[in-house]
Amino acid sequence: MLGLGAPELIIIVVLVLLLFGYKKLPDASRSLGRSLRIFKGEMKGMKEDDVRSKDAARTTPVSGEVIAPAPQPVEDADLTARLETEAREAELRAAEARDRAERARSADSGR
Repeated sequence: MLGLGAPELIIIVVLVLLLFGYKKLPDASRSLGRSLRIFKGEMKGMKEDDVRSKDAARTTPVSGEVIAPAPQPVEDADLTARLETEAREAELRAAEARDRAERARSADSGR
């Protein structure tokens, strides 16, 4: 097992700060959180697809009769679409914030 004590955690925190800088850390953490949210949603969708396919396999008739696939619940499609839309909007806001910061930085260096 990993035995991470206080010294190791401090070293990790210092390395993260050196790599990203304290100004970019909030953007990086937001991006990580958004990615994890999307990942969890996709994993949940995959699990539900597995359950649906197992249910469909159990209800497949022996006589060769064709059964239409069960429609996807509106909630799942809605959730995926909403998460994708939120992710796009968040990315746009982050890009605008970076642009504003860059313009402010260039205006400050021009003085």
